[in-house]
Amino acid sequence: MSYVSPPEFAEKMVDAGQTKALMSTRDTLIRSYMAGAILGLAAAFAVTITVQTGNALLGAVLFPVGFCMLYLLGFDLLTGVFTLVPLSWLAKRPGVTFGAMMRNWGLVFVGNFAGAITTAVMIAITLTYGFSVDPNEVGQQLGTIGESRTVGYAEYGAAGMLTLFVRAVMCNWMVSTGVVGAMMSKSVSGKVLCMWMPVMVFFYMGFEHSIVNMFLFPAGLMMGGDFDFTDYLIWNEIPTVIGNLVGGLTFVGGMIYATHFRTAPQRTPKNAAAPDERASVDA
Repeated sequence: MSYVSPPEFAEKMVDAGQTKALMSTRDTLIRSYMAGAILGLAAAFAVTITVQTGNALLGAVLFPVGFCMLYLLGFDLLTGVFTLVPLSWLAKRPGVTFGAMMRNWGLVFVGNFAGAITTAVMIAITLTYGFSVDPNEVGQQLGTIGESRTVGYAEYGAAGMLTLFVRAVMCNWMVSTGVVGAMMSKSVSGKVLCMWMPVMVFFYMGFEHSIVNMFLFPAGLMMGGDFDFTDYLIWNEIPTVIGNLVGGLTFVGGMIYATHFRTAPQRTPKNAAAPDERASVDA
């Protein structure tokens, strides 16, 4: 597996954040567009498996194939840059200003959204023969997901918003662990294994991922879901983006940065002799 130790991959995380922050507008948009498109296709794949087999666990087990593909191809998700770019800013890497970080986040959001919408339109076309027939079971499930995870939260008011936010935090705790997991190994098989496990957890637990939702909810609207675009923004996408930022930056990026990149000095036992004293005793 060619394991990479925590101090080593912590350095890689900071380096990756700097690279992403300084990337050209063209490359940032292309890479984030493809990431959104591939992750949307993976979500459609997982929903199809769940509907056709009646086994949600199987859908969750196979969903990470898309996540692994996009990261091995070097594409970027908003959830990933939420975790990595702030670390290079905290480390005061050259050129990584607050403005550069916000620019990166904005471009990746736009690219992810455009890619996810593209896949949503193509999936909707395939499920309805170009919108000429009613959606099949998979399409109906997409509409149901959109309803339950927008107006479904709204029915509970503040408690629903809190639940949505916490699910978004926990989502990027797992997803960003997958992002970091790709840095824990030098082999492709090791990278895939380390990414697969936490991403499977997030999907099966029903946590809220802002880019997956960029596919699910527009697709659900096209499939006749009983909610509107405002419901999607207020009762899902905006709180999910904020929760994903908090989860990735605090539970993953911030913690690894604090303990493996900015490691505190080791404690000295109270009764331990100083190094020069030990040397004289040994002599």
